[in-house]
Amino acid sequence: MTALRPPTPPVPADHPADAHWLQVAVNTPAHSGIGQLLSYLSPEPLPPGTLVRVPLGAREVLGLVWDAPEPAPAMPEGVAARSISAVLHGIAPLGAAWRRQVAFAARYYQRALGEVALAALPPQLRELDAVQLQRRLQRMGPLPEVQGTIETIAHSPEQTRAIEQIHAQAGPFLLYGSTGSGKTEVYLHCIAQALAAQPQAQALILVPEINLTPQLQERVRARFAPVYGEAALVSLHSAMTPAQRLHSWLAAHTGRARILLGTRMAVFASLPGLALLIVDEEHDPSYKQQEGARYHARDLALWRAREQGAKIILGSATPSLESWHASRPPSPEEPQGGRYLRLHMPSRIGAGALPQVRLVDMNQQPRGAILAPPLLAAMTERVQRGEQCLVLLNRRGFAPVLHCHACGWKSDCPHCSAHQVFHKVDRTLRCHHCGLTQPVPRACPGCGNLDIAPIGRGTEQLEEHLAALLRNLLVQLPGAPSRAARIARIDADSTRAQGALQAQLAQVHAGEVDVLVGTQMIAKGHDFRRITLVAAVQPDGALFSSDFRAPERLFALLLQAAGRAGRDAGYAAAQGQSPQMWIQTWHPQHPLYAALRRHDYPAFAAQQLCERREAGMPPFAFQALVRADARSQELAQAFLSAAAEAARSAALPGLERVFLFPPVPLAVQRVAGVERAQMLLESPSRAALQAFLAAWQPLLQAQRPRHRGVVRWLVDVDPQAI
Repeated sequence: MTALRPPTPPVPADHPADAHWLQVAVNTPAHSGIGQLLSYLSPEPLPPGTLVRVPLGAREVLGLVWDAPEPAPAMPEGVAARSISAVLHGIAPLGAAWRRQVAFAARYYQRALGEVALAALPPQLRELDAVQLQRRLQRMGPLPEVQGTIETIAHSPEQTRAIEQIHAQAGPFLLYGSTGSGKTEVYLHCIAQALAAQPQAQALILVPEINLTPQLQERVRARFAPVYGEAALVSLHSAMTPAQRLHSWLAAHTGRARILLGTRMAVFASLPGLALLIVDEEHDPSYKQQEGARYHARDLALWRAREQGAKIILGSATPSLESWHASRPPSPEEPQGGRYLRLHMPSRIGAGALPQVRLVDMNQQPRGAILAPPLLAAMTERVQRGEQCLVLLNRRGFAPVLHCHACGWKSDCPHCSAHQVFHKVDRTLRCHHCGLTQPVPRACPGCGNLDIAPIGRGTEQLEEHLAALLRNLLVQLPGAPSRAARIARIDADSTRAQGALQAQLAQVHAGEVDVLVGTQMIAKGHDFRRITLVAAVQPDGALFSSDFRAPERLFALLLQAAGRAGRDAGYAAAQGQSPQMWIQTWHPQHPLYAALRRHDYPAFAAQQLCERREAGMPPFAFQALVRADARSQELAQAFLSAAAEAARSAALPGLERVFLFPPVPLAVQRVAGVERAQMLLESPSRAALQAFLAAWQPLLQAQRPRHRGVVRWLVDVDPQAI
């Protein structure tokens, strides 16, 4: 039973000798200057990891006992010691391994310990009273009993070799398997082995995005629920209600849940029996948190596996270059090779062929063509036969901007240095940075011209264009009357309503959609059995981006998108044509596309790693960004420049191996009326960069009062976008 002890009255400065000092982590504001841990008195000793409520200023907040200070703290004159208010006795203390992970994350990512610790807990723990919390625990029910054994499934030779290696070796493992090679089945078999080996063993599966959770969850439930019970699998992600998140967290913490499936936040879940971690699509940038503590869930999962003695599998058809480099095989120059063991599964299950990649040279197509005639003809042929097509355009809305040709007016956001995107569905202009939404003006606000037109294309426009082109096309399915072709769109706008994404995906799987238009959210992880043609429209922008990671992300996106085609080898063979991936490009001779045509990720990775080694970029160097938001760009850059000069004057440790670039504006330098600037730090030594950042924090904090126009500042270690 859970009970909150009644509040303990404040202990005066001359507190009883038998009172116990505790150090408690609380969620203090970032860069507030408040100490990492605060000291409180307790009438009894409490083990580290105990959840408590403590007074903080005029509020009562949730806290986490970290340890007992040695020696007892000396209170400033005139300041009375404060006591904890209540103890959450029904929840077992968070373990030492979990606390070490939190401490490491706070230290490495340059955040306050309490901020990271409390953010890792379900928000509802901060709100419930004693009676409510007791009811939550009573609903958990008993620990599930194991009934029977997991059904054995036949594996391909490649799957069998991978499973044997994972069983025999310590890892970490990089499971490099082509799309459709059966990586998920390897995950499930390894989970079954881990759970069967230890009665209290738990497994953690991380996926990059919420929309990938339900599909994988059903596969996991179908495999393990008959043996371990429905309650043995829980999910954890930001789309869940506070009550659902608390239930999943408690199930994992108490050991009732044997398998936890979640997005990046789940890497902080309390799993006392953790034996196996799986990071699916490990290359995905969504694993990097972009607010608060900017942690990378994949990297923390690797640290956690090593710390807790658990095995970890990183899976991808297009591994991150960091993971690819870390899994390099031994060579004469480097007999030890990388830290990871690379496991290769190049073949598709069922002997299905990888999609043929076809490049469409847009220089040779009719002027203004949205879809090249050869591509449209190929799509028409396949749709007529009842096959499905997927068209990828990684830009939502109808058009990126509205423009007046008479005076040059554009639909700029008044609060951001970006355009408002035209959404034709509801006739609005929306800023995708600050969220400002306005109706489309009837005439140009600058000159009154009635002829304002969209420039560029988004998924809404592509959907409308395809509907017009295919409006007379009839689909002939075997044994069914012919019907008109159906076009659907899946992006962040069409899936805002709860359950909308699942409903739309169900329509695709049921064959009720013939052409699916969407952004990157449909390009990865989904198992569409009847899609035989995938087309990418306007992918060239990333070829010449200022972000050195842009080519890597483009290659991964296109190869993942190609992997949606022909996943059912039997269905594809019955149609008599091989699956295809069409790419419309103005640069068909680009080396990236040459490697893509061969499905040759190793060649692409080798070329990219060679360039990065010569340029001294990750994974051959280590980076951090310091960002300042201020009322003006000049104030933001002045803050960063002053902080850099203070670091040089103080001769901080590690400075001789850290290069500080000059401050520059962000690509979108103004958001919601706030100007943003950044400064890049680079070092060949991770240890030197970490030592410098830790020593620099007090100097950064000291600059704030001298630059009152600065709204906030932050440090981003291992940034994924520059």
